[in-house]
Amino acid sequence: MTSLPPDRSPAPAALPPALPGPAAGSTTLAAGLRRTAAELGLDLPALEEKWERQVEFHDDGGGRLVTVFALPEETGFRVRCRARGAWLAGGVTADLAAVAWAVAAWTGGCGLEGTRETAPFIRFRPWALDHEREPFDQVELAWRHLIDSFHTSPGDRHPHVLALLEAAHAQPALRRLRPVTSHFVLWFSTRATFPYTRAGYSIDPHHTGWYLVRDKGELIARTATPEEAVLLTVAALPENTGPAH
Repeated sequence: MTSLPPDRSPAPAALPPALPGPAAGSTTLAAGLRRTAAELGLDLPALEEKWERQVEFHDDGGGRLVTVFALPEETGFRVRCRARGAWLAGGVTADLAAVAWAVAAWTGGCGLEGTRETAPFIRFRPWALDHEREPFDQVELAWRHLIDSFHTSPGDRHPHVLALLEAAHAQPALRRLRPVTSHFVLWFSTRATFPYTRAGYSIDPHHTGWYLVRDKGELIARTATPEEAVLLTVAALPENTGPAH
């Protein structure tokens, strides 16, 4: 495979116009990516067709993965980049050539900033750069992924849930526990992996705007802010709870 060196990326200006209409099925998406890569002179890794509208690319043993989804009604493509055990970056574009450049950059060894330089539609949050330099542990990654899911669609339609997650993550006693959600209700586990073991209260960011604090289903308090709910939860934690393992 022809790799893109980590310290130098092709200029985004070299991207040709979007190819017409690769869309409905994964076969068309796969064929369109192969054709586009050939026209650009890119030697992409072998792709794997997962199911309708999705393909994956893996690098040669380095633990890097790119998934490409064809969005409905030929509206574009969603790209996600994974490395070091975490989804670190992604973006949406209508340009299949930009998708091919992103795949080539990421699977070829470019870092986050190099991949974004090559394919400017790729986005990532500051924590991803930190994890790229020095990987987080499993629990911290769970927090980052959960919080990130409410920064992007469709989770970004629930800002009150994001506010709760960020308030809980800001508390060291809760940050060392594994966050778990079910129907937006947040609770905490002393086990880092499934099956989880519940510790302390749960917090329901209710659609009315209240934050409902419960102990094994029993309502303990209603608070107007997530910070109040979180402080109640921290105060009720059994002594020496955590860290999750």
